[in-house]
Amino acid sequence: MRAVITVIGKDMVGILAKVSTTCAEANANVIEVTQSVLQEFFAMVMLIDMAKMDCELAELQEKLKQNVDGMTIHVMHEDIFNSMHRI
Repeated sequence: MRAVITVIGKDMVGILAKVSTTCAEANANVIEVTQSVLQEFFAMVMLIDMAKMDCELAELQEKLKQNVDGMTIHVMHEDIFNSMHRI
């Protein structure tokens, strides 16, 4: 089972480190990451394997929001993400 994490906000040092550390603490394996910095804005999409994760997705999202201040963060199961983005 996989999930998609999106992070958007003002660029600052350590965003990727904080998100990946929070995922590791929840035993979620980071599979793939893409990120961009557009002037002062940061955008990232991360795909995680949640097969061995020791918390629910909602709990992971709350932990991420606590650890990465000032960013808009969404955590979504891959099936929901795919359903929302079908043409």
